[in-house]
Amino acid sequence: MQWTYVAYFFGGVFLVNAVPHFTNGVSGRRFPTPFAVPLGKGQSSPTVNVLWGTFNLVVGSLLVGRVGEFHMNRTSEILAVGVGGLLMAVMLARLFERICGRQLGGEAADRGRSAHDAHE
Repeated sequence: MQWTYVAYFFGGVFLVNAVPHFTNGVSGRRFPTPFAVPLGKGQSSPTVNVLWGTFNLVVGSLLVGRVGEFHMNRTSEILAVGVGGLLMAVMLARLFERICGRQLGGEAADRGRSAHDAHE
């Protein structure tokens, strides 16, 4: 029973990780993947991102849909998927901010500050 929740947690992780890769890929944009060179700095082609996003979607779906008997009306099961997804989302936001922000350079940072200053 406990291993089922671990599977659901990682299912949420994989499902959330599918989103940025798949959406950037189908939008024709390069985006970082674990296959980029140099690792942690480079970006992969849109095709690689579509494939990586699809792989994550399949693994996440299998972990949630095929391990145990997942029920949408069981709060504990929804929480396991949700916590995994939320933690992955926060981690990805920080990672991609660092990678993509560095690649965009100072211009993007200046725009961000200008927009932030305008709201204050």
